Amino acid sequence: DMENVVIAYEPVWAIGTGLVCDADSANEVHKFIRTVLAKMYDDEVAQAMRIQYGGSVTPDSVDGLMAKSDVDGCLVGGASLFADKFARIVNFQSE
Repeated sequence: DMENVVIAYEPVWAIGTGLVCDADSANEVHKFIRTVLAKMYDDEVAQAMRIQYGGSVTPDSVDGLMAKSDVDGCLVGGASLFADKFARIVNFQSE
């Protein structure tokens, strides 16, 4: 049932601060999580697992985050309270 599991990563320093982890650093952590999952289960499970970034995603940060190979999605916090910001995040542009 691991195909139904979604992992969310948010740096502890980003919680409630409005700060965003840079896309390269977020991707490195997501890769590390996949490495741990591969050791716990196998590579197929690790690659199929959805790992989302959740630290203060904004219209300015979403494109870079979603362009990364190991970032499978984003959890949107405060930006979801503003229709224009949320719409921009949902309609991110691949780099």
